[in-house]
Amino acid sequence: MARVDVIMPQMGESIAEGTVSRWLKQIGDTVKRDEAILEISTDKVDAEIPSPAGGVLAEIKVEEGTTVEVQTVVAVIETDAAAAPSADAGEPAVAVPAPTPAAATTRAPAPAPALATPAPAAAGGDETAEERLRRRSTPLVRRIAAEHDVDISGVPGTGYAGRVTKKDILAFIESGAPTATSAPAPAAAPPGASEILHPTVEAWPGDVVEPMSRIRKLTADHMIMSRRTSAHVVSFFEIDYTHIAALRRANKKAYESRGAKITYLTFILKAVADNLRKHRVVNASVSGENVIYRQQINIGIAVALDWGLIVPVLKGADELSMTGLAKRVADLADRARSKKLNPDEVQNGTFTITNPGGFGSYVGMPIINQPQVAILGVGSIEKRAKVMMLDDGQDVIAIRTMGMLSLAYDHRIVDGANADRFMADVKADLESFPEGAL
Repeated sequence: MARVDVIMPQMGESIAEGTVSRWLKQIGDTVKRDEAILEISTDKVDAEIPSPAGGVLAEIKVEEGTTVEVQTVVAVIETDAAAAPSADAGEPAVAVPAPTPAAATTRAPAPAPALATPAPAAAGGDETAEERLRRRSTPLVRRIAAEHDVDISGVPGTGYAGRVTKKDILAFIESGAPTATSAPAPAAAPPGASEILHPTVEAWPGDVVEPMSRIRKLTADHMIMSRRTSAHVVSFFEIDYTHIAALRRANKKAYESRGAKITYLTFILKAVADNLRKHRVVNASVSGENVIYRQQINIGIAVALDWGLIVPVLKGADELSMTGLAKRVADLADRARSKKLNPDEVQNGTFTITNPGGFGSYVGMPIINQPQVAILGVGSIEKRAKVMMLDDGQDVIAIRTMGMLSLAYDHRIVDGANADRFMADVKADLESFPEGAL
């Protein structure tokens, strides 16, 4: 018999740890090669992990709910020696996780892996969630910082939750900014400026108390951090979808013959993608005192799951046809619900759309998905009475297919005029959508 280790895989460059959510197999169960044996949750994606070999699950080393660093052995499979993956003589066979598809665009480097020594916690108290996320740069980034005597905490980070990437540290050094030894000590932040608080309350008799899932805790921290970071302002626009409703009815069968389903969201995506190129400040990020105008149009689509919320990203959305948009959105949503997304498919978004209207909400005020500066909320679309003016100037009440769009934006760099011009163009494109674009 040979023993094959099952390891916690690194599900993308920016992932340093994972949580064992659920064991799908138990000790003594027979498993086939590539059969899912456990589910893991990371700060980017939930996924099922396949067995690296066929055999018997002999040992479970990490219990459900436990978070461990990548490359940690979580289980052991006993298999026939002939079937085990080859290994150097005298060493146990070690399972190598299937490679993750390469990301379409560059993403923040991974946090510190298991063998790296983490930076010490901030003096004077426990680290906050934001501070922990920020210091988890890769060993390469920390080595570059050490070689140039740079304090990573003073480098503006463009990665997830402000993490410092290789590009960030190199750009900081090339800018000639003061190093850790020459720079004056930064002013102390106001008390509680970076602290994410989750106050506790007393449970009453008969109440049910359940711990938050990992994805729920991460979402909570991210939303609080976003509210604190961005100056949120919201604009609302009413859209007349009557023309689009007619286009949907007329083209439904043609799209189905191509294996696609044309939805209102498909039209909204097309209008948004086309106008993000015209209104660059809405497709931007704030980095310290700089504004990064993104050249890529990568639109995240919020998907509600039974266990939380995930935002798969539609890369290069402005380059896709209506059919391409319809197919890609359906595919991403289906794989999000079945935990089949790759880590790079939830990264590098430049703008986000959330659709509370699918649950009947008239309109919503969404929270910006950092480090983006705007998010579009789609309200319910339904027939309503609307006052219209005929060609002869007479006012009439007509039945129209109507819906609300809301844009939450970061007033640090997006002024009301910028946001409303963007929304006015989206509205105009939706209400006069060219049939030739289908």
